[in-house]
Amino acid sequence: MQLYPAIDIKGGQCVRLTQGLFDNVKIYSDTPADMARLWRECGATFLHVVDLDGALAGESVNRPVIQSIVGSVDIPVQLGGGIRTRQTVKDMLEMGVKRVIIGTKAVERPEFIRELTEEFGPERIVVGVDAKDGLVAVEGWEKVSALTSAELCFQMKDYGVRHIVYTDIARDGMLSGPNVAATKKLTEETGLDIIASGGVSSMEDLQELYDQGICGAIIGKALYEKKVDLKEAVRRFESRV
Repeated sequence: MQLYPAIDIKGGQCVRLTQGLFDNVKIYSDTPADMARLWRECGATFLHVVDLDGALAGESVNRPVIQSIVGSVDIPVQLGGGIRTRQTVKDMLEMGVKRVIIGTKAVERPEFIRELTEEFGPERIVVGVDAKDGLVAVEGWEKVSALTSAELCFQMKDYGVRHIVYTDIARDGMLSGPNVAATKKLTEETGLDIIASGGVSSMEDLQELYDQGICGAIIGKALYEKKVDLKEAVRRFESRV
């Protein structure tokens, strides 16, 4: 199972939100690149970076910070938040980002995803499926669409997507455990690489995801609050065959 330590950027700082609420912010570092280096030193093999300002603004806002993160580590970085144009995708990939995550645009104009997978390849384009009561939320989780998570996943699969970051918004930043049942159901129904996001609070949560055959997990607040030891997690869940 691939583990993804999360670095969320707001105002150039490394922060965590609770349930995606922008007025519920806790700052963990003024220098996100330092956090990237720390997680790398702890054994991280992939990083998950989100430009929170970009998610709200609809365009990348923290480019210099993102560039500093990419330049500070020798492991791949996947990036989400405000990536809604082909040019932004191209810019980020050329900057050294390994994979870009598209959320809002995948709902608003699904054909855009097909165009991206055809141009840049399915390994570079990830779709973010952020669910609130089973329905997909967009625009920094501020609005809820009429589309279910499964409907969006199947549509994206038809368009060549292989990787999905699935977030249960109600659990994000709550340390209440991930929505294992929903993540497993999506994995089994779609056959896609579903990466669990939101709610991971302990090694036990990671063990449950691992046991259920989930192929990836994003870890945020649990790392920053020292509820998960990244070195131990990497040893237990990434090194197994």
